Amino acid sequence: MNELGRLEDLPPDYVQALRAQNLVPLWPSLRAVLPPGKPRPNTRPTHWPYQALRPLLLQAGELTPMEKAERRVLVLANPGHGLEKMQASAAMYLGMQLLLPGEWAPSHRHTPNAVRMVVEGEGAWTNVDGEKCPMQRGDLILTPTGLWHDHGHDGTEPVVWLDVLDLPLVHYMEASYHVDGPRQSVKPGHGERAWLRGGVVPMPVFQRSAQAYPLLRYPWTETRAALQSLAADQPELQAVQVGYVNPETGAAAQNILGFYALMLRPGQTLRLPVRSPACVFHLIEGAAQARIEGESFTLAEADTCCAPGYSEVSLANTSASAPAFIFIADETPLHQKLGVFENRD
Repeated sequence: MNELGRLEDLPPDYVQALRAQNLVPLWPSLRAVLPPGKPRPNTRPTHWPYQALRPLLLQAGELTPMEKAERRVLVLANPGHGLEKMQASAAMYLGMQLLLPGEWAPSHRHTPNAVRMVVEGEGAWTNVDGEKCPMQRGDLILTPTGLWHDHGHDGTEPVVWLDVLDLPLVHYMEASYHVDGPRQSVKPGHGERAWLRGGVVPMPVFQRSAQAYPLLRYPWTETRAALQSLAADQPELQAVQVGYVNPETGAAAQNILGFYALMLRPGQTLRLPVRSPACVFHLIEGAAQARIEGESFTLAEADTCCAPGYSEVSLANTSASAPAFIFIADETPLHQKLGVFENRD
């Protein structure tokens, strides 16, 4: 491969003349923006242990009242991007959010898509566009772009959840903003009851739903049962995995990021395909080991880690007697829409 010219090779007066016209020569930076063979991601394999994070999150509850925080969150920032950028990967933001008993996080809507994966606690809820979604460990709750939502807590113990947003992408596009709103009223009905069984959808008078996001809460009890049923029905299946999808269309539950749940049988090690999107792994139940590009992370319950795109990743259940359950978020829908998705296995 030819060595390209450097900026220092050009006469200083020529460089200054270019800058005066807001011009930049491409060739000195060409290999940086179009590297050979595969990208050079800034995203690094990173592990956020929940037992180290939790005391700091509870301390934030003591230090900062809700009216001074609006959303009391500790951001899981990837050092490869710089902590100040608050990115877990190029397109994913992660945050651990705390709601204390009696608190209410005020209503707003925003352009980034968000989901909430409940980590611990009982008694909290998220009201999304009038649908009051109870929050129980392992539940996935969508707050899609543009929908009003607020959070409240009627219980007695702290509730914590993991936020996953496409905020870095929307911010990069200069399209990120929020609008404050009044406290949301509650409408009758719960979407997860209407779409409780696979293979059938509500169809009153032969009409299908026109809602962009017909299902907002995916209860962990149902997802866990689906994984166990799949494992029992297909014992030869190597990857016992389900995807969170729109029940009307079968497409990904949201249009930028993808969400999945994985069950590892006792003692199982699973090698994942080398793919272009970055991935986030959050351990809901059990004990696991993640090996990412040669780095190993021991995952306890509620731990989170991430892997850059094009990485070699393997996940192992370190228990010989109990399954491990992992929530996964990745950038697959975005890569597919852009036409850059790759599976190199």
